[in-house]
Amino acid sequence: MQHAVEVDHVSHSYERTKGFGRLLRRLPDRERTLSPALKNVSFSVREGEMFCLLGPNGSGKSTLFKILSTLMRQTSGSVRILDRDISTRLVETRRDIGVVFQHPSLDGKLSASENLLCQGSLYNLRGAALRTKIDGLLARVGLSDRAGDLVEKLSGGMQRRVELAKAFLHDPRLLILDEASTGLDPGARKDFDRYLKQLCAAGRTTALLTTHILDEAELCDRIAILDRGTLVALGSPFELKREIGGDIVSIATGDPENVSRLIKEKFGGDPQLIDGMIRIERTDGHEFIPQLVRALPGVIDAVTLSKPTLEDVFIRKTGHTFREKEGNN
Repeated sequence: MQHAVEVDHVSHSYERTKGFGRLLRRLPDRERTLSPALKNVSFSVREGEMFCLLGPNGSGKSTLFKILSTLMRQTSGSVRILDRDISTRLVETRRDIGVVFQHPSLDGKLSASENLLCQGSLYNLRGAALRTKIDGLLARVGLSDRAGDLVEKLSGGMQRRVELAKAFLHDPRLLILDEASTGLDPGARKDFDRYLKQLCAAGRTTALLTTHILDEAELCDRIAILDRGTLVALGSPFELKREIGGDIVSIATGDPENVSRLIKEKFGGDPQLIDGMIRIERTDGHEFIPQLVRALPGVIDAVTLSKPTLEDVFIRKTGHTFREKEGNN
């Protein structure tokens, strides 16, 4: 199968300087420090699939988005998009990709259709053919009746759908989206994801999106999980959760450290302390819980049983939760 994106041992670091040195770039090398954002990341995206870069704030996914959308060059490693090295065939690559940024890029004083007309002119699209295309795209994102409305009058969810239509206007072979549904309520986010899937399927377009929303990542064919600039897991949602297997047992207690030690002594394994809760992976969770309660009478306040989620995959790979990492940024 052909690959739409190939990322090979990509690393990137940002230079940190102080005061006016940041502006003038005149500090001696010994007074400059490098802050790594990506560390030797490698993966590929198959043509036609919906691929997700999943990670908390500070994981490196926004840096990777900038590199893949040709806004920035990586410090080392190589990137090929649609079988082109983007460092040498930049202009050709840009013609074949569409980009949806995290922050809105629409003109609020223009209507939805006028925004798309302006976008079309950038790709030398014009006339009746462009207007027909605009009408078709707005229909496919459910905005035919709002085509003439000023963008500033549209809801946040509708604005994001206009952004989506705009990105598809020139028939890109690859669509790259950065946290495109951030800020939307669950209903609007669900609509956005549904329209994205429909547009990609209709145009046989590959989609690569970044997100920190676990439910959104579940909709993708494959997921690359990033943490602190490192690729920690890669696979389909099913494959990643299957690696854990069994059940997740979560235990609330007033003395988690001592109870965790007692559980390890009596049952073995490796209980984890996550956000003040004891977390245990077991293949026989429904049988384990009664044994646990009998072995530690009066110690356990509450216990829950659940199947593995992408959050559990992240915890196993990194030792901390999404919320814990984002809270430290």
